[in-house]
Amino acid sequence: MSQEEKATVGSTTPPHKEGVAAPAYDKNDGSNTGLPATGEVHDRMNDDFWTRNGLNFKSFQKRDYGTGIVELERSMKTRHLHMIAIGGSIGAGFFVGSGGALRTGGPGSLLIDFLIMGVMMFNTVYALGELAVMFPVSGGFYTYSTRFIDPSWGFAMGWNYCFQWAIVLPLELTVCGLTIGYWDSNTSVGVWITVFWLLIVIVNIFGTLGYAEEEFWSSCIKLAATVIFMIIALVLVLGGGPSDGAYSTYQGAYRWYDPGAFANGFRGFCSVFVTAAFAFSGTELVGLAAAESRNPVKSLPGAIKQIFWRITLFYILGLFFVGLLIDYDDPRLLGQSAYADVNASPFVLVGLYAGLKGFDSFMNVVILVSVLSIGVSAVYGGSRTLTALAQQGYAPKIFSYIDKSGRPLFSVGVILAFGLLAYVNLNADGPVVFEWLLALSGLAALFTWGSICLAHIRFRAAWAHHGHTVDEIPFKAIGGVYGSWMGLFLITLVLIAQFYIAICPVEGGFNTVEGFFKSYLALPVVLFFWACGFLWKRQGWLSVDKIDVNTGRRELPWDEIHAWRAELAAMPAWKRIWHTVFV
Repeated sequence: MSQEEKATVGSTTPPHKEGVAAPAYDKNDGSNTGLPATGEVHDRMNDDFWTRNGLNFKSFQKRDYGTGIVELERSMKTRHLHMIAIGGSIGAGFFVGSGGALRTGGPGSLLIDFLIMGVMMFNTVYALGELAVMFPVSGGFYTYSTRFIDPSWGFAMGWNYCFQWAIVLPLELTVCGLTIGYWDSNTSVGVWITVFWLLIVIVNIFGTLGYAEEEFWSSCIKLAATVIFMIIALVLVLGGGPSDGAYSTYQGAYRWYDPGAFANGFRGFCSVFVTAAFAFSGTELVGLAAAESRNPVKSLPGAIKQIFWRITLFYILGLFFVGLLIDYDDPRLLGQSAYADVNASPFVLVGLYAGLKGFDSFMNVVILVSVLSIGVSAVYGGSRTLTALAQQGYAPKIFSYIDKSGRPLFSVGVILAFGLLAYVNLNADGPVVFEWLLALSGLAALFTWGSICLAHIRFRAAWAHHGHTVDEIPFKAIGGVYGSWMGLFLITLVLIAQFYIAICPVEGGFNTVEGFFKSYLALPVVLFFWACGFLWKRQGWLSVDKIDVNTGRRELPWDEIHAWRAELAAMPAWKRIWHTVFV
């Protein structure tokens, strides 16, 4: 055992699984208890219940941190992190956008593309988990780009991620309004946009705990509904639907032959990647939320492992059933917007065609809960990233303001203000404006995920350069550095595929300049942010010897970690796999 390890042993708490050790003591920020710094503790102890929970005017006052570090509220529990991981990002991309993807690519492209993106996402989130357990910093993963790749690139990734969520919010509000239109087409969409915007404001009044509880319960609803859908879909595929419906006889895989498994050839195959990227957006939020959990070292690894279940059971299996039950040339899939027309949702169409009375409305309620949940996530992810940018000098200092209840007040306010862009859809030219806004965020998540993979690769290189071994890493990415290389490779392939579609659209021929930038606007936006960061900070690519792998690293009870590893090694092979991958 190294001297560094000996200095961290001696805890008397019960042993835990690898990477989920008992809270380690960090004398600078009080993270052994999940409490903030000393000055902050005294400030909060003097506040009453209403102030701590953001329910009176006093709660909006700036928190006194004393000599401590500026910290967000650490009220998120393990159950919150687990549900954010397994169901947090399931929204319009999965329930609604999959209809447009099925139309342009066919069921084969839908399944294969989501599977490829799932493999990429699996490796990316594990890489993020390894970094977040080692360095659970407020502001999340963009800071890893600053620390392990290039400060200018970190600046770009922070602003890119913040901007991505600011644009996603009005999109989700629009989908909420259109979803209500499924039942009530007479009331203006603007009325419902206002209603749901106010609901998101109310959730954010309760700060981190409001977001965590909303995500927990909405994720429970989404997951339960998806499981119910898959059970019903299996019965329908086997021909167990009502006699007056379309699925009263055995369906099997005949739709993979007629009209076919693939639509629009190679172009159709490449086009589905964008929908898959949109559907998986938000998966990385579990890493951002870790900074506001009581003990990320204990709760984060278990949450990361839930990603496997979401990708396998919900995305892959759910969309497989969709491809078995809906023709890709179904006229109803020709919605006006691939992400906003709930009438084009294959999950709704299955219930409608099956003759299951009320099932289409049930799925629309689930879609409504899902998109509202993503809207809340947009405010959370965008505001926390903007606050971290301000704290590190990459954004105006006013956005570092955190009130007595732990809310980054001005950051939340500016992201909520972006939600008002949803009203542009009420104008005749609104859809055109909205297409450009969507183009700004369409590929943004891919750059975020690629940066996480590259940051992990660079961290491992610097870790070895400074004389450390992988045995000193408490929670290791299951694919190691090779998994991150695979994730980075797949992301590069997707960006190349989308570049091809931007030039050669699915409809045929070659794209116009306007059409190209609508498909690939995220790249020049990221490059613009990177150029701004470089001109401001004048810092470039970090060499391995200049990467700091020690500052801010969490101390851990290595005696317990080694005891768990020994226990794991003594288990049968199947049990080791179960604990390593799933638990």
